[in-house]
Order: sequence, then C-alpha cells, then structure tokens
Amino acid sequence: MEQLNKKETSLILRTCAADLTSRGGFQWPDVGGIVEVPDWKPTDECGNGAHGWLYGQGDHSCSSYLDSTAKWLVVEVESDSIVMLGGKCKFPKGIVRFVGDKHAATQYLIEHEPRAREVAVIGITVTVGDSQSAIGGALSMLTGGYGSTLTGGDRSTLTGGYGSTLTGGYGSTLTGGDDSALTGGYGSALTGGDRSTLTGGYGSALTGGDRSTLTGGDRSTLTGGYGSTLTGGYGSALTGGYGSALTGGDRSTLTGGDRSTLTGGDRSTLTGGDDSTLTGGDGSTLTGGDDSTLTGGYGSTLTGGYGSTLTGGDDSTLTGGDDSTLTGGYGSTLTGGYGSTLTGGDDSELRIRYWDNKADRYRTVIAYVGEDGIEANVPYRLDDNRKFVKVEES
Repeated sequence: MEQLNKKETSLILRTCAADLTSRGGFQWPDVGGIVEVPDWKPTDECGNGAHGWLYGQGDHSCSSYLDSTAKWLVVEVESDSIVMLGGKCKFPKGIVRFVGDKHAATQYLIEHEPRAREVAVIGITVTVGDSQSAIGGALSMLTGGYGSTLTGGDRSTLTGGYGSTLTGGYGSTLTGGDDSALTGGYGSALTGGDRSTLTGGYGSALTGGDRSTLTGGDRSTLTGGYGSTLTGGYGSALTGGYGSALTGGDRSTLTGGDRSTLTGGDRSTLTGGDDSTLTGGDGSTLTGGDDSTLTGGYGSTLTGGYGSTLTGGDDSTLTGGDDSTLTGGYGSTLTGGYGSTLTGGDDSELRIRYWDNKADRYRTVIAYVGEDGIEANVPYRLDDNRKFVKVEES
C-alpha cells in the first residue's frame, strides 16, 4: 500500500462519477492509488488542485456528483498541503483510502478520522439512543431515541423519539415523537406528535399532533391536530383540528375544525366548523358552520350556517342560515334565512328566504338599498307580513 511521507495527515471526503472521473475528465485512481494534480497552485482560489471536504464537512453543493450512481472517496492528504476554500478545500496530492457508496464512505471516514466525529459530516448515517445527540451535514440520516437532539444539514432525514429536538436544513424530512420540537428549512417535511413544535421554511410540509404549534413558510402545507396553532405563509394550505387557531398568508387555504379560529390573507379560502371565527382578506371565500362568525374584506364570499354573523366589505356576497346577522359594504349581495337581520351599503341587494306553508315551498323577498325607502347601513328584517322593516334598537 502506498504511504505518504511521515507527516501529519488528514482525511478528505469527496465524490466522483461512477467511472471515477470528475470535472474536465480528470481520472481518480482506485483504492491505494496516488492522485496528483499537475497544475497545482497553493492559492486560496478554486482550481489548480484536487478538491474535497476536510473531515467530511462543508458545502455539499460544491459537488456535481451526488446522485445514486456517484462514487464517494476518502483521500489521505498531508495536512500542511491543504488549502481551505469556502465550503471545501484543495490539495496537490493524496492517497485514495476508500471508494464506495455514501453510507460506506462516511462510516470509513468516521472510523479512521477522529476529527470527523466532531463535525457535521456530509451524507453521514447516525443512530443514537435516548437523551443522546447527533449531528450530520447535508444528505445525512439521523435517528435518535427518547429525548434525543438531532441536527442535520440540507436534504437530511431525521427521526426522533418522544421529546426529541430535530433541526434540519433545506429539503429535510423530520419525524419526531410526542412533545418533539422540529425545525426544517426550505422545502422540508416535518411530522410531530402531540404537543410538538414544528417550524418549516418556504415550501415545507408539516404534520403535527394534538396541541401542536406549526409555523410554515410560503406555500407550506400544515396539518395540526386538536388545539393546534398553525401559521402559514403565502400560498399555504393549513388544516387544523378541533379548537385550532390557523393564520394563513395570501391565497392560503385554511380548514379548521369546530370552534377554530382562522385568519387568511387576500383571496384565501377558509372553511371552519361549528362556532368557528373566520377572518379573510380581500377576495376571500369563507365557509363557516352554525353559529360561526365570518369577516371578509372587499369582494369576499361568506357562507355561514344557522345563527352565524357575517361581515363583508364592498361588493361582497354573504349567505347565512336562519337567524343570521349579515353586514355588507357597498354593492354587496346579502342572503339570509328566516329571522335574519341584513345591513347593506349603498346599492346593495337584500334577500331573505322563508318557508311558505300554503305553497309548500321556499320564497325569497328581495329589497334594494336606495329604493322603496330601504336605506344604506340600516339593519332590516322581515315582519309578519313578509315586508322589510327596520330593526328597532333595543
């Protein structure tokens, strides 16, 4: 086996194509072979050297060879010849000590390079027991027991037991047991048990158990159980169980169980169960069960069940069940069931449906604000003669 001079050496991790070539067609040797760069320059600039990750840590995006066919190499290099660059290093010469897949190469590195055990190794697979910690770089796979703390880089997969704390970078997949705390970067997928705390970046997908707290970035998908608190950014889709509180950004889709509180941005779609409180921005579509309270901005569409309270901005469309209270702005259309109270702005249309026992069918009484004495911003209901009358203040 080839040996370097008797100097201090370090192990470097790197990847190549399946045929052991890298950029520019450079050919790497197999195990035991010496790699040497003919145009070596000891400058702190990329190029003019062989490149890799010292002790396995660095920026995984520096490599173009990360797919399932890539070869992972461990190279022994004289320490004083290594030049550190941003997220990687370069060197003039080394001996290839290992060639294999990601898992095998990182395990070899950990076994033969003590300094690699203290850093976030790219692609590492680690399993720890209860109350233990593990750290990995990008593409790592970390598994921990009860109360474990797992920290992984981009595109990592982390799985922790009850009470675990998991933190993953871009595109990571995190799964924690009850009472876990999970934090994932852009594009992550997070799953936590009861009372978990999940925080995901842009494009994340988060699933939390009862009484979980989930915070997702833009276009996130959040699903929380009973009593959950979900906050999603622009374009998010949030689904919360009984008693949940959901807050979604523009164009969000929020679905909450009974007695949920939902707040959505412009053009959001909110669907809440009985006793829900829904507040939507301009252009929102809100649908609430019986006894719901719905508030929508300009151009909103609000639909509530029996006894609901609906408030919409200008040009809104409000539909409520019997005994509902509807208030709309300029140019709104308000439709309420029997016993409802309707208040419309200028140029609004008021509609109340009632059951005609004689004809055995529903009928609708229509009034137009500004005509036949119907005034703007005044509450009306139907009297016993099926005529619109002002609601007297009590």
